[in-house]
Amino acid sequence: MSANLAAARLPSSGPIDLGVLPSELDGGLASRAAIGLAILATDQTLEHEFRALVRIPGVAFYEARVFNDHNITPDTLRAIGPRIAPCVDLILPSLPLNVVGFGCTSATMTLGEEAVFAEIRKARPGVACTTPVTGAFAAFKALGVKGIGLLTPYSPRINEGLVAYFTGRGLDIAAVATFDRQDDREAARISLASIEAAAEKMAAAPGVEAIFISCTSLRVAEAVAGLEQRIGIPVTSSNHAMAWHCLRLAGIDDVVPAGGRLFELPAS
Repeated sequence: MSANLAAARLPSSGPIDLGVLPSELDGGLASRAAIGLAILATDQTLEHEFRALVRIPGVAFYEARVFNDHNITPDTLRAIGPRIAPCVDLILPSLPLNVVGFGCTSATMTLGEEAVFAEIRKARPGVACTTPVTGAFAAFKALGVKGIGLLTPYSPRINEGLVAYFTGRGLDIAAVATFDRQDDREAARISLASIEAAAEKMAAAPGVEAIFISCTSLRVAEAVAGLEQRIGIPVTSSNHAMAWHCLRLAGIDDVVPAGGRLFELPAS
């Protein structure tokens, strides 16, 4: 046996210390934009849909959960308000965010957009803010539509509030329908086939220029482009509109392939 081979088989006295090696810092995953998301504790859908839509190099989103009751009522929605700021405070503390989105459509309409923004800015002063509702209004403006078909899983009582909120902001709710699934855990399990069939029926109603599928629990973002081709009018949803608006508020105007008509447009 050679001396070299024998030496190689001797017990090691420890690892070879290579010392401190050179390193450089790049812009990280969010080199172009960092998006913060405050998501309901019961939401099973929003993160999945954002992963499908926000797939632009240099853009990243980071989220925290806000406690909510799984039963969707005006009282449980109002209770979410004071929990928003502590939730936002958990998203990348001490690191900058370009925009923060609050992920609940019905709570936004119950609390009011400005009240939601005020809660977000308690934790992130001056940050750009959006919600599914804010994103929807921006989307309708960019698409140039006012006659909206509104599809939700909410109770008829909550739907009445949504219709009043939208019409109070100058939109025409030409048709409205609900799946009446008041448990958020069930809303997340409404099949895509059910949503598409309802949207196709709604598209045939007079005066419907675009369809808004309300609720961050509903799964539709990945099917928007195909649905638009079949029914011939724009389609957006709570997650779809908010993801687009988060990007545009952060200064990201990239087109997202297969994202539907909205993701080809800048914010107006």
